[in-house]
Amino acid sequence: MVEPTLCTLPVTATEEIKVYELKKGDFSVKITNYGATVLSVILPDKHGKLDDVVLGYNSINDYKNDTTYFGGLIGRVANRIGGAKFKLNGVEYKLPANDHGNTLHGGSRGFCDVIWTVEDYQEDSHVTLTYNSFDGEQGFPGDLSVKVTYMFIGANKLALDMQATPLNKATPVNLASHTYWNLGGATSGNIFSHTIQIFGSKITPVDDKLIPTGQITPVKGTAYDFLQPRTIGSKFSEIPGGYDINYVLDNTEGKHLHRVAIVHESKSGRKMELWTNKPGVQFYTSNMLENAKGKGGLVYHKYGALCLETQGFPDSVNHPNFPSQIVNPGETYKHIMVYRFTAL
Repeated sequence: MVEPTLCTLPVTATEEIKVYELKKGDFSVKITNYGATVLSVILPDKHGKLDDVVLGYNSINDYKNDTTYFGGLIGRVANRIGGAKFKLNGVEYKLPANDHGNTLHGGSRGFCDVIWTVEDYQEDSHVTLTYNSFDGEQGFPGDLSVKVTYMFIGANKLALDMQATPLNKATPVNLASHTYWNLGGATSGNIFSHTIQIFGSKITPVDDKLIPTGQITPVKGTAYDFLQPRTIGSKFSEIPGGYDINYVLDNTEGKHLHRVAIVHESKSGRKMELWTNKPGVQFYTSNMLENAKGKGGLVYHKYGALCLETQGFPDSVNHPNFPSQIVNPGETYKHIMVYRFTAL
């Protein structure tokens, strides 16, 4: 067992918060057990130059006061729950209304705001973290045992294996990784010139508070259509405020993993491909990022990164026509993400 990197970020002595580095050649990832959060992903460009391609902070205390969810492992239910409530088995559950009368990313203290336990760590391979969510935490029913593993696969793949097991009550579960990506490097400006292809021919439209209407509509002929690769900025003016929408992924039947997206940044040559076993992905262009002071004193601005959060559909607990997120005792929720990074 390799000893973890000691956390150089300022925290109080009573908190058992550390930073764990996964490293294989020029490819390295840093994760903290505070929120099971991705702190950095360092990759070479086509010339071999190394850059950190995710946004984040210098200090763990900044993560504690964070409203951007930089790199966080989101739960118990990622994305939004309309009206901050839902019914399950005849019981209405009321949740913290932390987003304009709705619940966002698990409530006011979600899984990205708690200290996880590191179960296993090997620097050239993986880190596994666990968290035991208690009955009634943020209003959700039942005790829930949660485990996430960040692992290298081969020379250039990073996988996330998220699992959750209800111990005594049925509960909704929708875990997500909220990493902010800029393949040009965090200092390279906005992501408008990134080319993206999203393998989703439908979206779940939302109201003015970003709550799904319950409809599922085709993207063809709209600015949401990324079925063929194009730059993020090419039709950006047609999307007031920027992209923040759930795509219904195609070809999800009968496959262990299916393609989500391909992102390419031409100047660096870096390309990121993503696969998952979940039915949706939230494409978000950091529309609410406003002058956040990040790593090295860098100030992050709107549209400085993109998020691809694979997930169940937002507000599924209130839309019976959406795939269910309810997990019963005796069942295990499983969510897999696989990233492949290249530079050409």
